[in-house]
Amino acid sequence: MKDPVKIVLVGLPGSGKSTFGKKLALQLNFEFIDLDHLIEKETHQKIPHIFQSVGEGGFRELETIYLKQVLSREAGFVLSTGGGTPCFNDNMDLINKHAISVYLDVALSELHSRLKTDVTGKRPMFAGLDEAEMILKLKNLYAQRVLFYDQAKIKLSGEDISTELLISELMVFFRS
Repeated sequence: MKDPVKIVLVGLPGSGKSTFGKKLALQLNFEFIDLDHLIEKETHQKIPHIFQSVGEGGFRELETIYLKQVLSREAGFVLSTGGGTPCFNDNMDLINKHAISVYLDVALSELHSRLKTDVTGKRPMFAGLDEAEMILKLKNLYAQRVLFYDQAKIKLSGEDISTELLISELMVFFRS
């Protein structure tokens, strides 16, 4: 029996992992899983509250536990990770061992544009930052995380990454 296709999207906050992941899962007729939403559902707590109560280290441990659970599933899926997921606890190695990792590489200027219009408060790491602080935060995150993201099996760059482009890249990946 063929192994199920497991696709894991990685990238900075605002790169479109959740939005793009939902579209891709729909096109492939796969389950879509948002790791942050799964953690919130299972713990009955919002991510900012988890950070407050157990700190980033505690959150990252929880994140790894749920990542392992998802990766062990028998059926194929598209998983959207949190921006920091690949950067802790050898998670990128784990992702690459069990799935096809896809790095959504979006220009910092586009990320800034997307994040500054996000008024839902879903991204506490950017709350209360002015334009210059947000750009600096994005640059710092990129510098810290790009080494992990670059380990992805597939890298898609640009502002208008399409599901069609990824599906064609997946076909190339499977042929190689």
